[in-house]
Amino acid sequence: MRLLLVEDDKLLAQGIVTALSKVGYQLEHCQTGNQALQAINHSEFDLIILDLGLPDGFAKTVLDKLRSQKHTLPVLVLTALDQLETKLSLLNAGADDYMIKPFDVRELEARIRVLMRRQSTRRHDVLTVGKVSLDLANHSCDFAGQAVNLTRREFLLLQDFLQHKDQILTRQHLEELSVGWDGDNESNAIEVHIHNLRKKLQPELIKTVRGVGYLLPSNLSE
Repeated sequence: MRLLLVEDDKLLAQGIVTALSKVGYQLEHCQTGNQALQAINHSEFDLIILDLGLPDGFAKTVLDKLRSQKHTLPVLVLTALDQLETKLSLLNAGADDYMIKPFDVRELEARIRVLMRRQSTRRHDVLTVGKVSLDLANHSCDFAGQAVNLTRREFLLLQDFLQHKDQILTRQHLEELSVGWDGDNESNAIEVHIHNLRKKLQPELIKTVRGVGYLLPSNLSE
């Protein structure tokens, strides 16, 4: 699960990254709102932790841009301001939750889990395209009604393709997704997993877009 941490306090950011990494989260850290906007435009994230008091003053801009573009990923705001007006303004602007500084990182992690559970209820537990069916709750895969044994890495990769069907996923995106997959440091690891998925499911399941990335079409033959 990839999180974007937008926080200019280096010591606090280091503590958050260390604590959340220990419980399985992958974090990308940036210090300004402008950097956050660039990261959002080039990568996929599951949740954003956004400091309200950024040095470039772009925190509110990040939130406004996300919601104006209909992004639904959760945003948890960090702020040193405890006034009711600030809280109401954040929630009305589209923040999903907020925490007042200073805070315990254990509470932050608990808040993240709550937001991700809430987000997961918005998604289908079963992803289906053509004859391929992926059950997220039971971590299982079927093809034409027959169970298919996938490795954890193949499952995560296929899940990302199914959640972004008809969208080109760049090699950079897929490599970022694979961060934390034990042993996947080889330059051709992504190609190997895609080859295995094609072999286990359908040869035409994932199409190569030469020079760009890969795509899973929604119009696979039944």
